[in-house]
Amino acid sequence: MVQSMPDASPGKWHLAHTTWFFEQFVLGYDPAYRSPHAAWDYLFNSYYESVGPMHARPRRGLVSRPTLEEVRDYRSRIDEAVGELIARGVNAELAERIELGLQHEQQHQELLLTDLKHAFWCNPLHPAYRDSETPASGHASSPMHFLPGREGPFDIGHRHGSGFAYDNETPRHRVWLTPHALANRLVTNNEYLAFVRDGGYRDASLWLSDGWAIVQREGWQRPLYWQEDLASEFTLAGIRPLEAQAPVCHISYFEADAFARWAGARLPTEAEWESAAADLPVTGNFQESHRFHPVAAPHGDGLRQMYGDVWEWTTSPYVSYPGFKPLPGALGEYNGKFMNGQWVLRGGSCATPHDHIRASYRNFFPPHARWQFAGIRLGQDR
Repeated sequence: MVQSMPDASPGKWHLAHTTWFFEQFVLGYDPAYRSPHAAWDYLFNSYYESVGPMHARPRRGLVSRPTLEEVRDYRSRIDEAVGELIARGVNAELAERIELGLQHEQQHQELLLTDLKHAFWCNPLHPAYRDSETPASGHASSPMHFLPGREGPFDIGHRHGSGFAYDNETPRHRVWLTPHALANRLVTNNEYLAFVRDGGYRDASLWLSDGWAIVQREGWQRPLYWQEDLASEFTLAGIRPLEAQAPVCHISYFEADAFARWAGARLPTEAEWESAAADLPVTGNFQESHRFHPVAAPHGDGLRQMYGDVWEWTTSPYVSYPGFKPLPGALGEYNGKFMNGQWVLRGGSCATPHDHIRASYRNFFPPHARWQFAGIRLGQDR
């Protein structure tokens, strides 16, 4: 039931909401379907206004009933009903809804980890979610250097017929890439520590106006989970020494942008990122590694850590692509209505399921958000 801030949700709510999603949009596809718990629609609807009213997001931690046992029973019953539906045969539209439900489930698998991490960090005892089963890499990152990116016309977005994609990845369209370069790896804790020690959080000239206002109001002095000693950080395995060569994470857009200015660089655009990632295999440090924390870049040539480890902030606002059309009905609220005041992140993180990510995937968060595994890849003009 723990809810540590309005942006996070209790674990029990995540379980109930993902179940409700299948009930609402898969079982509810049949107009004759009647929910055994109609009153729960109000509790576990997240933001689908066209479905009906909903419990206020900041108050999800007050939902003491139904109990966890009742939610698990609900989960079991809906799973069984969906399985029976699939066994009877489904049409193309219903199959697409089932796949959307599975992809939605994977998003909440990641949110469960990030929300639990924030809740445990708020506990004065700083408990561990689990011991780390996989040790940190322990190797040093190679020097950062910049690799030239593609120039000229390039098509970005989901390629029709190449598998699942959210509606915000469509339609595929042509962009023009000006001369630019991307860093070969992510920014490390050690590099970000130099920014902190150089007074980066005290120099207003590095910050966007709204970012500087938050730094002053919230007293930001370092990344979210770094400890005051600047030598340790809170992880899902508890407080651990800060690994100098691992990617810095839990950084807001404002912090990423300020660091880039301090470093004499900038953040990539999402088109620059996708044009670089499009031909690379989707490999990296994902949820399946059970580290639940970023690790130092492997040695090698070319771009590294494009997938996994941390979501990479881009300098692109989260807006629709030219010709964008949201899904029909209530499912059109999934992505489209959030296309204002947020920024695009790319590449997935150490908490993202491996088969959930792809080059065209567009994540998005408001620029002040820090509780996600988000970090920095630098870009520059050429």
